[in-house]
Amino acid sequence: MTSAASASAASEQPVARIRASARLRGELRLPGDKSVSHRALMLAALADGESRITGAGDGADVRSTAGIVAALGATVDRVESDGPTVGYRVVSGGADALRAPDDGLLDCGNSGTTLRLMSGLLAGLPLTVVLDGDDSLRGRPVARIIEPLRSMGAVLHGRQDDSLPPLTVIGRTPLRAIDYTTKVPSAQVKSAILLAGLRADGRTTVRETVATRDHTERMLRARGVPVRRTDAPDGSVEVSVEGGIAVRAVTERVPGDISTAAFWLVAGAIHPDAELSLLDVDVNPTRRAVIDILRSMGADITERPHDDAADDGIGEPMADLTVRSSTLRAIELGPVEVASAIDEIPILCLAATVAHGTTVIRGAGELRFKESDRIEGTAAGLRALGARVEIEGDDIHITGPIRLEGAETDSLDDHRLAITFAVAGLTATGETSVGRPGSAAISYPGFFDDLERVRA
Repeated sequence: MTSAASASAASEQPVARIRASARLRGELRLPGDKSVSHRALMLAALADGESRITGAGDGADVRSTAGIVAALGATVDRVESDGPTVGYRVVSGGADALRAPDDGLLDCGNSGTTLRLMSGLLAGLPLTVVLDGDDSLRGRPVARIIEPLRSMGAVLHGRQDDSLPPLTVIGRTPLRAIDYTTKVPSAQVKSAILLAGLRADGRTTVRETVATRDHTERMLRARGVPVRRTDAPDGSVEVSVEGGIAVRAVTERVPGDISTAAFWLVAGAIHPDAELSLLDVDVNPTRRAVIDILRSMGADITERPHDDAADDGIGEPMADLTVRSSTLRAIELGPVEVASAIDEIPILCLAATVAHGTTVIRGAGELRFKESDRIEGTAAGLRALGARVEIEGDDIHITGPIRLEGAETDSLDDHRLAITFAVAGLTATGETSVGRPGSAAISYPGFFDDLERVRA
């Protein structure tokens, strides 16, 4: 890729071709945080009144959520912006005003977050719907959602012994409140139960052995729903909501996506001549692990917090980040650290290829149930580029440093793999090809344009 025109076309081609850049410079505004964007749209559907969302992500996943909110009867107006984000104006009559579409079908596209959180939202409504999506989504597990929601009184059915979508949800009102301990650390499971708990009779409690991202709790508090949280010394957490409390309509600003920022933080750290600034990034304590992990590897990252985004437990704290060329060292990540940075593990694996020593990532099994098997997909792509990667069960071992060599890679239609391999191409010798690059648009429609911008 050598021009902005080719950058714009890259995601539409079966293969994107990337050559190393002599240097990386620039200032980037990133897409709005995908996790926050999903939740803002869903909570706007539950609120009685007009909600305004600014700075939302514009990837295909967030559009799927917006489409479902509209299909349930809310008015959803999309507000274009000049940057990588969009705005939404959502007018709803509240939870009791939502209605199933005539055919009962709700299209989640490629978005597992949409399917799982919507399952919880719909479980407490007297509706019958089918949540479906593309072939990738149909391969992702739903049993972990079905079990707790059934125990609350909703009726849910999947295929293949209730393990896979499409997922039929027959809601009930009121639901039964439950006290539930999640079997794997998952903010999506926790959030689905809390959303269902809004329509339950009594207090619903979710217990996690490892604390996961807390966007749902913060956003519920901001909308007038009390959320009780207790953190134990062993790292476990207990979160509770009372049923029957109305969700208020609000105006919300979505910060820049930290998972998207992670690609540029690694790009800047591993490139020999780089300085990149990322503006308005979400640095929520439950999401910022990738920053701290990269710093522990030796990455030169400067953080400038926003004074108007104080961490009060409700809003999302933001900061501007600057990353510069760095010399990295290997680290070991255990299951707790992996859970806190699960979406960033593929790009952290790329960082590990140029780090001195052997990086060990343990307990990454959850990566096998994303848009692809990200353990095998990441390993295959990095090996093609010359990296020394070994897989032992759900553990990943990467020995560096090595000089990446351009090669053919395949994104497996997984946006995080597509962007990871494209970033690798910025430092690899020769030409790196990324198969099926269009998947980047799932979370970052403008990625290839930004790539061209920072290499110019």
